[in-house]
Amino acid sequence: MKAVRTVQLLIAAAFITAALAADPSPPPYTNHTVGGAAGWFFFDKNATSATNYSDWASKQSFNLGDFLNIQQDDLPVVQRRRRRRKRHLRVLGVGDSGGGFDDPVTVTVPLKVEGTTFYFSDAGEGMQCFKGLRFSIVVGHGRGLPSDLNRPPPPPYRKASPPQTAADATTSQGERFYNGGEGRRGAGVE
Repeated sequence: MKAVRTVQLLIAAAFITAALAADPSPPPYTNHTVGGAAGWFFFDKNATSATNYSDWASKQSFNLGDFLNIQQDDLPVVQRRRRRRKRHLRVLGVGDSGGGFDDPVTVTVPLKVEGTTFYFSDAGEGMQCFKGLRFSIVVGHGRGLPSDLNRPPPPPYRKASPPQTAADATTSQGERFYNGGEGRRGAGVE
């Protein structure tokens, strides 16, 4: 009887341990600073990037709703996604801090699409990318998109119509009255 009770307790302990180990709650949303303390920088003097960005990215876990914070000094950052045999390129930002050229700025990028995304610098005719200013990430589902990021995109930009010129304007009723046009007869004036 004592042996049966011991086996039951061991089985119960195993189930409790397994339940605690399999935490069903997804990870919290995270802000990732690209490159860690090194930031997103390239040193022209020796043609090297500040850190190994691919190595940095491989040690992170990315999910929908997370943010990438790219601390940089006016370097272009290009995002590329491959979906259904089409490439989607988007320039995320060339920092405009309003200060000097080398003033650091931060570009914040929400992660809103699951799957693999590539980030790189296209400056220096691709030399910065070739020398390590690049990384790729795989974005998982996590908690899903928070409601403030889960909105449809804004409508496409359209140029405003040019203002109407005097040549395009129709003759107004006041102009016909002034010039003695048809409008005077209806007013009872002969």
